[in-house]
Amino acid sequence: MHSAGKKPIQVQNVNISYGGKGVLKDISISLQEGIFYGILGPNGSGKTTLLKSIAKSLKPKSGAVYINGLDVNRIKTRELSKELAFLYQGTATDCEYSVVDIVLMGRHPHLGRFQTESAKDMDIAQNVMMATNVWDLRNRRINEISGGERQRVFIARALAQQTDIILLDEPVSNLDIHHQIEVLDIIRSMVRKKKTVVTVLHDLNLASMYCDHMILLKEGSVVVRGRPEVVLSPSNIKKVYGIESHIIKDTVYNRPYIIPLKAVQ
Repeated sequence: MHSAGKKPIQVQNVNISYGGKGVLKDISISLQEGIFYGILGPNGSGKTTLLKSIAKSLKPKSGAVYINGLDVNRIKTRELSKELAFLYQGTATDCEYSVVDIVLMGRHPHLGRFQTESAKDMDIAQNVMMATNVWDLRNRRINEISGGERQRVFIARALAQQTDIILLDEPVSNLDIHHQIEVLDIIRSMVRKKKTVVTVLHDLNLASMYCDHMILLKEGSVVVRGRPEVVLSPSNIKKVYGIESHIIKDTVYNRPYIIPLKAVQ
């Protein structure tokens, strides 16, 4: 059981529409520090939209998002970058930057105009690159390394911002199982440092293994939220994903494990 700690993210009655269609419908959630949150749901359920509204990338039609008590739309983008880091979906890049240059971009919110990185910034970059196991790649070009390596580099850049809130949109999509576990272990280590981590995930069993708290969306609304054993029930999975499933208790992590059985028409 988590003690009631600080709640750095508060989403209050947020509505977002695209072309007249409601994508988020009256969403209200409070997220506290030191917890790994997983946002789950089928394609088109509003997962990425919810992350983008928290990050100020999308402005709600109504309602508000508060970061550490301040309305996100009243925080200048540069100042917001000191409060939260957002790792967008996909790490494909055509740029020629070196790995170390990419990671140092995470220090930009902390630099004055025309100011270059100091020895302290370089130390921070080195520390996060060692934590994400990319220090040995520092002089390689970002477009010359593998997808799994690239994803770790972008996580290092997010860590270099030294924010207490980290948002990640599908950080393990398109990675093999080895790199998925590697990346999720890194994310889990951030949570232990009292950071608030909010991650969009597709794989329900990986989410069950890593997340402390799940928010299950369907058609822009929160269907259920809570610990994995509360959220991942056969009835919730049927309601949201339209499949029959059998749930067993994983004996290693003591978390629910889903065996999908058949799609429901």
